[in-house]
Amino acid sequence: MSRHQSPSLVRAEMRVTGALASIFALRMFGLFMLLPVLSLLGTELPDASPLLIGTAVGAYGLMQALLQIPFGALSDRFGRRPLLVLGLLLFVAGGAVAALSETIHGVIIGRAIQGSGAIASVIMALVSDVVSEAHRTRAMAGIGMSVGGSFVLALILGPVLASWTGLSGLFWITSGLGLLALVIAVTLVPAVRASSHKAPLSRRQRMARVLGNPVLMRLNVGILVLHAVMTCSFVVVPLWLHERLGFDMAQHSLLYLAVLVAGFLAMVPLIIRSERRGFLGVKRLAIGLLLVAELLLAFFAQHIWQFVLALFVFFTAFNLLEALLPSLVGRAAPAGTKGTSMGVYSTAQFLGVFLGGQLGGLALQYGDGSWAFIGGAVLVLGWLLALIGMPALPRMDNRVLALAGREHDSIWLERLHNVEGVIEAVLVPEEGIALLKVDPARLDEVALEKWASDDAQAVQT
Repeated sequence: MSRHQSPSLVRAEMRVTGALASIFALRMFGLFMLLPVLSLLGTELPDASPLLIGTAVGAYGLMQALLQIPFGALSDRFGRRPLLVLGLLLFVAGGAVAALSETIHGVIIGRAIQGSGAIASVIMALVSDVVSEAHRTRAMAGIGMSVGGSFVLALILGPVLASWTGLSGLFWITSGLGLLALVIAVTLVPAVRASSHKAPLSRRQRMARVLGNPVLMRLNVGILVLHAVMTCSFVVVPLWLHERLGFDMAQHSLLYLAVLVAGFLAMVPLIIRSERRGFLGVKRLAIGLLLVAELLLAFFAQHIWQFVLALFVFFTAFNLLEALLPSLVGRAAPAGTKGTSMGVYSTAQFLGVFLGGQLGGLALQYGDGSWAFIGGAVLVLGWLLALIGMPALPRMDNRVLALAGREHDSIWLERLHNVEGVIEAVLVPEEGIALLKVDPARLDEVALEKWASDDAQAVQT
């Protein structure tokens, strides 16, 4: 693809990106706004128990974890939009099932149906299909920001809406949001079928390179722990705010608003520091803050100021880690495997949601909830220990280098690795290309140009 595009083409890419970000945001808002209220309102349902409520909280995460990769594979065969529509229909149907259910078991089934519409992988694949390499990073960042904004708004608005509509009404709202997303998908998302062009690496090769990468495995464990701790905490926190402090739903919203805004303001200088001095030190600091927050909630959350302090520390750490981890996955992903790396990462994230719901439910079933935070602290401590020996990741770019029909063998691979700033190189002879990861601060562009023949093209991705 040409490095220079017409303004009309760029605008078309941005319109599609906006549509996909809107779909993602509407769906995630519907899921997130149940998080701060489901454990509280679920107690009113017949047959409810803390463990079953925890299962209801995390059920969608289990289905998402199981179906992300199958949905992506089916979209390769049948097209992106049909799978996008199917996933949103399942989301709408699941919300309706949960809204009409009069028992906790029906709510669990509804949440599982909602989660079975695992469209995150389809949306990411669509971005790769319709957005050029030059704008793809910006598009992914925009979608990520839409999800983050949904999380913040859902925590603030979920309790308020629940106080007006009840749990059943909240599920109807999720279905309405799903229908709105469905209209956007049908009217604004182009009907794109995956390219028949063979991927540079086979699926088995990509998966082997991702699962065999120790840095990526640490990051996948990290996102699993982060979302397990978040879900586990919010099985217990709403109940404690109600029982220990006497907060009603509207007061929950005000508290979340205050700590989220304060946590965001505290996060900004840490993000700036990570850009200047490297991500790893700031990541360790954020994990340490998450550990402190869990210990504060476990042992000191008896009064309002203690709750506010603990939640402020929690949201500062959570939002910082949620922003840092995807960037680190992009840096650590071996050449030609970024999509697979993000798929495995997303699967670990949703599996963490399910495990967190179960842990929180068990803590309430057999105790007063403190064990949810103690268990969370143990998980976070294990995550912190797993980072021992993890190398700092340089700022890296991906490049595709055309090989201009020359002989491709180990000699060329060795010469590529000898170019200053080339971190990794994978030759794909049948495609006539090399996939590179480069450190832009150190890359010897002159040497790389000399290596390439006169008609080779280096395109930054």
